[in-house]
Amino acid sequence: MSFIVKVVQPSGILDRNKAFQFDQEINEIIASKADVVLIDFQNIEFMDSSGLGVLVNAIKTVKSARRKIVVCSLNNQVRMLFELAGVDRLLEIYTNREAVYNALSQAEISGV
Repeated sequence: MSFIVKVVQPSGILDRNKAFQFDQEINEIIASKADVVLIDFQNIEFMDSSGLGVLVNAIKTVKSARRKIVVCSLNNQVRMLFELAGVDRLLEIYTNREAVYNALSQAEISGV
C-alpha cells in the first residue's frame, strides 16, 4: 500500500488574510482522496493567532475525514506558537519533507 500525500505550502504571513485560501486548499486535498495532508511551513515568515485558528480547523477537518495530517519545516516563531497553544500535541511535526517521506515509508514497511 502506498500513501497518497498532498502538500500545502503557505508562504509569507499566515494570518486572517490568508485563512480562506488555506482552508480552501485543505478542502481540495480532502476531496482529492489524499491519505496524508502535509503542511510545509518552510516559506512561512510569521503566523498569528488567526493562522493558528485556521490550522486547528484544518486539523479537525482532516481528522474527521479520517486522513492523516503532518507538518514540517517550522521556524522558531511558529514552533513556539504551537507549543504555547498545545498544537504540537495534536499532530506530528517533522524537520523537513524528507523526514516526512521517510517516516511514511517506514509506516508502509511496518504495515501501519
